[in-house]
Amino acid sequence: MNKGIPTIKKIAERLNVSASTVSRALNNHPRIGLQTRTRVQQLAGELNYQPNAQAVFFKQRKTFLIGVVVPSVREEFFSQAISGIEMAAMQHNYTILFGQSYDDPATEKKVVEAMRKQRVDGLLISLSKHTRKFDHLHAIEKMSIPVVYFDRVPPLEKANKVFCNLHDGTMKMMHWLISHGYRRIALINGPEELAASRERLRGYIDGLAKKRLKADMRLVVKTDFSKEQTIEAIRNLLSLKNRPEAIISFNDYVHMDVVQYARQGGIDINKDIVFASYANLPITAHTAFPPLISLEQYPYGQGEMAMQMIMRVLEQKTTTETKRFYSEELPAMLITHAG
Repeated sequence: MNKGIPTIKKIAERLNVSASTVSRALNNHPRIGLQTRTRVQQLAGELNYQPNAQAVFFKQRKTFLIGVVVPSVREEFFSQAISGIEMAAMQHNYTILFGQSYDDPATEKKVVEAMRKQRVDGLLISLSKHTRKFDHLHAIEKMSIPVVYFDRVPPLEKANKVFCNLHDGTMKMMHWLISHGYRRIALINGPEELAASRERLRGYIDGLAKKRLKADMRLVVKTDFSKEQTIEAIRNLLSLKNRPEAIISFNDYVHMDVVQYARQGGIDINKDIVFASYANLPITAHTAFPPLISLEQYPYGQGEMAMQMIMRVLEQKTTTETKRFYSEELPAMLITHAG
């Protein structure tokens, strides 16, 4: 037999049967006798035969590929989410095709289009911080490729999404800080276009209101997550005549930049000013000044749930069930690191 990639045709020639008989035997078709099935499957195993992906697609209309798009794998949050997605995908015999938007909407569109050309069965995405329009994602859905959003989700009612309840989580954080005597609490928030930023701000204001405290909006500043804007934000807060007693950062990476600048200014971290953050990433355990309190956002769990959700959506496509949208909201857990 000629060397090369083993095919159904070569197996058929070797066993002196038709290619259709080999195909049916490999798929355990009941019309193929046990002896023939055994011979075919044994030889296929010896030759390390692998089904042709294109042939499988045209037969089953599936590639068993799920596209995954995140802002940046360098962020530990998203690398953990991808691990959760991949583990769940393997349980369903799926493989993930991974891409990064680098927080750029144009790049996000290109990556999504590349996923479409690869004929992924579904798409999981955490939006870039500047994504305001969702036409590229609506377009892929119109081609019968379902989309599930996770963590950074759009403000759309008709969308499949997995996310943490950051409003309630922020209120828990505010309650903890106020009950420990802190009144002037600052928030270094993210870009306004992110739903997560709006939920943080809403929880911040509601948390103050619940304790009958008025929000001083001079204590609310923004960053686009670059070190330069984060430094500008903390500089503005520390230059206030009546500076904050506590500072909440959008995430652990913003927190680390904030603490570094504060220390250079002579601030005794978590004594002169206490610091809080979101995500509770393991990386903060290896820093000299972790946040005093954090909100756990379960990146691995969000990824796992997003993959399970896309499986439900794909299953729905094969039935006559009326199309519905799924939404999973995780409660953000307050974690204290106080000594």
